[in-house]
Amino acid sequence: MALRLQRLDPERRRRRLRLLVEIADAKALRERLHRRLRADRLRELIATRRRITG
Repeated sequence: MALRLQRLDPERRRRRLRLLVEIADAKALRERLHRRLRADRLRELIATRRRITG
């Protein structure tokens, strides 16, 4: 059985693209937040180590 792709009507296509953009934005925001939290945690570890050894 061959796979047959159907073309979405313009309004559904527009809504689908808008949703995909929103999902991509949410993922990027979440990744930025996680990256910042990791950087903050690393900064704290470095500061603690400097206090202990200093």
